[in-house]
Amino acid sequence: MSALSSYPWPGNIRELQNLIERAVILSNDGVLPNPLPVAGTESVAISPGATTLRDSERSLILNALNEVRWVIGGPKGAAARLGLKRTTLIHKMQKLGIYRPRPETSENAMESASQEIELPRQVQ
Repeated sequence: MSALSSYPWPGNIRELQNLIERAVILSNDGVLPNPLPVAGTESVAISPGATTLRDSERSLILNALNEVRWVIGGPKGAAARLGLKRTTLIHKMQKLGIYRPRPETSENAMESASQEIELPRQVQ
């Protein structure tokens, strides 16, 4: 009881409920184990610029995409790294407005330049 009353309870009542349920499940002959985390063992990575869940999710997806050079699917892709299906990641990217950046190479520059030039139409 002293461990439960001295814990700061950063979560809500559901955290308490889940901890009690876990302790009952893990109980040994009616003795409840202390299910509380040991002080100083939990670490949470917080992105300095992310202030909302949407910003955090966007940052996490962008970091994963950059680490795998924008490969979305496959065993070494961003979806696998994030533990998501490829289609789920694509949907989240669309929802968050994340699009693959276009690399500026000489081929792309020539392609965009040719699109700007109006070519004559063929008459049939």
